[in-house]
Amino acid sequence: MSSPLLPKNYTPSEDEEFMNPVMREYFRQKLLRWRAELLAESSETLSSLQEGGIQEPDIADRASAETDRALELRTRDRERKLISKIDAALERLQDGAYGYCEETGEPISVRRLDARPIATLSLEAQERHERMERTQRDD
Repeated sequence: MSSPLLPKNYTPSEDEEFMNPVMREYFRQKLLRWRAELLAESSETLSSLQEGGIQEPDIADRASAETDRALELRTRDRERKLISKIDAALERLQDGAYGYCEETGEPISVRRLDARPIATLSLEAQERHERMERTQRDD
């Protein structure tokens, strides 16, 4: 199955047919670029972490280096989770479920998908979700 050519400077709009082949290709390329950027950052982090242990003689410098290292590991973990969400979005693109709210089945707005290409809920469903989480936390 060949992908449709993406017109130069194409941006999806609410005026066109939702999830037409060109729009799907736009989001596929956007997700793949994002994934590649995250993988590149991740390998940079990995190589800097492998450069060796913390050799700072000064205890304050060592503590600072440990904090930096912990932050880098947390960031890397967050990126790993993001990559798995991107992979899931690419699978949804493949099977035709991409762009539709998991809760309502309604199309997710193109603006929301452009801002957050891994979104699985429409804005309304997401807000409902967050309200429910807040009320459960308050209990």
